[in-house]
Amino acid sequence: MTVISQLAEFVAHASTAALTHAERELQHRHVLDTVVAAVAGAQTGEAKSLAALMRQRALPERIGQRAATIRLSEVDDIHLVSCTTPSATAVAVALSLAEHLQRFDPVEVASAIWVGTELMTRMGEAVRGPEILYRGVWPSCFAAPLSAAATAARLHRLDASRAADALSLAMMLATRGTGRPHGSPSARWVMFAMAVAAGLSAVAAVETGYRGDPALLDGCAFEDAWGFALDRDRLAAITPRRSCYPALSLKPFCSAKQSIAAVEALRMLLASGIKPDAIAAVRVKVPPAYLGMISLKAQDQVRTTTLVSAARQLALLAIDPERLYDVDRSRPMIAKERVAELEAKITIVAEPALACHYPRSWPAEVEVLSTDGGTLRELVVAAPGDPERALDAAAVDNKAHHLLDGLIGVAAATELIDIAGRGLESEADCRALAAKFAQMSAAVGAKG
Repeated sequence: MTVISQLAEFVAHASTAALTHAERELQHRHVLDTVVAAVAGAQTGEAKSLAALMRQRALPERIGQRAATIRLSEVDDIHLVSCTTPSATAVAVALSLAEHLQRFDPVEVASAIWVGTELMTRMGEAVRGPEILYRGVWPSCFAAPLSAAATAARLHRLDASRAADALSLAMMLATRGTGRPHGSPSARWVMFAMAVAAGLSAVAAVETGYRGDPALLDGCAFEDAWGFALDRDRLAAITPRRSCYPALSLKPFCSAKQSIAAVEALRMLLASGIKPDAIAAVRVKVPPAYLGMISLKAQDQVRTTTLVSAARQLALLAIDPERLYDVDRSRPMIAKERVAELEAKITIVAEPALACHYPRSWPAEVEVLSTDGGTLRELVVAAPGDPERALDAAAVDNKAHHLLDGLIGVAAATELIDIAGRGLESEADCRALAAKFAQMSAAVGAKG
């Protein structure tokens, strides 16, 4: 049996009914968190621009736009070892197709979400996502066609043979490298949307009789075509009785994941009593792998830089912490001069000793020199939201209110959290969630 055929068997037959209650509850939490990210992301100028671009396109591109809207929020979930963000694709595709196909069996929809999530994380691990990211290959975008095809194949009820054709065709459509697009709106989101659309188009093609190449990932064809290694054993070692959900991280606020441990370390130091105005200098130590990324200087006119820059995130925590929940970042800062002053005191450096934790954890050590000459240090290996410090249901709800109350109002946020939290419990709940997701997506398209 080929690697793709093994994956296709999983896609066609795996069911969340075989998972433990704890894993199913984790999945429900991630679905809620992803729907919240969709609503928050939709409020950004970048999401509205993308919606305007995709509004007249076919269904695959429109679903891709919904997935990209989640992803651009920078508040969706992430799998550290694979360096992929799986729920943005799997949840957007599953809820959109459930509404389009009028299929609301909660186990069927949950299983479609799971297989898409599982295949993205598996592929990210198999290609060493944390390594290739810094070589110009975006692991989530690379794996998005495969993930989208898996989710769609399940909801279209393809058998294993046709699912194998769809998965292989989706892989043929995967981009080798994404480069590093600049400016705002960022072309990253166009690329991600089109990657998701490619996976959906692969399923549509197979449904009309096209065939793929189930042997695509065997032999040396992959390395020859894409130029990096594939761990086939890791990719194919997939089981229908254990999911990746216990290994996923939830972000506690809007940020590139690489900066979150540093923010938590400074939060702990501030809680110990040091005042922001008493900070003379801050030194942040991180593994060499992502030093260059989070050392980026924030530019107010380029939204993504304000989410990636560790210095900006740390300064916001100290001066304007509610801003960490602002996905759009376009409104004027309360204390712009104070934020800029603290940013200028922050230095990011590589610490090779921290590399031993990476990529299973993305750590940071923060040293704060106070104006009285004292120095405080804090090391954070597992940040809030990581598997070792998982956000419970109450914390996810609290995060959702922080993100949404100011955007859509407390009552609307409470209603959405309730619908999304129960969306996989019954057919009626699943129908309500899919309809709500479609309604929200149509609204951002109209605003675009």
